[in-house]
Amino acid sequence: MATKYPVPSSDKILALSCMNVGVGPGGTTAMLARVSIVDYKGQVILDTYVSPTMQVSDYRTATTGIESSHLLSPDTPTFAQVQQHVADLIKGKVLIGHSLWNDLSVLGIPHPAVGTRDVALYQPFRNALRSPNQVIGLQTLMWHLMCRRCQDGQLHPVENARAALDLYRTVSSEWEGAIAIGNWPSSLPPSTFSRCYL
Repeated sequence: MATKYPVPSSDKILALSCMNVGVGPGGTTAMLARVSIVDYKGQVILDTYVSPTMQVSDYRTATTGIESSHLLSPDTPTFAQVQQHVADLIKGKVLIGHSLWNDLSVLGIPHPAVGTRDVALYQPFRNALRSPNQVIGLQTLMWHLMCRRCQDGQLHPVENARAALDLYRTVSSEWEGAIAIGNWPSSLPPSTFSRCYL
């Protein structure tokens, strides 16, 4: 029987997912439009739209469900307010997610690499799907590893955060065990996003 290692306490774990809209020519540059954070039990800690800091050229409504009214409402918090709130929430926490480098990049918040558990980089998941050198989409991971559909139709950041959290929880003891003996079980994020990690 494999040795069980302690998983960080549930109050130290948060899962994060962001949704972006497009700015610039053709809307190809990502800008934060919505951020969601859930706790270890999947309860929503934060789910908010973000007021744009630039002219939006593509709301990506077909996949995000985001429309101008979501972002341009006078009640929508500013990017600076959301950024500070998220930074305060995740400080000192273990952050779970899928392709966290994208989320941290659009938030403009670095996080300690040792405090991240990115299911897109977890090597045993990649090996199980025979794609050791590729980032595998969250929808594919959920279907093949948990026989569960996610991201059907429009994307939803709360659902994505919960899905990443569920994947982590299925292997948390093994993941934390590997870390405890100094064997980091994940690939590195793309080097162009190294600024996202402390």
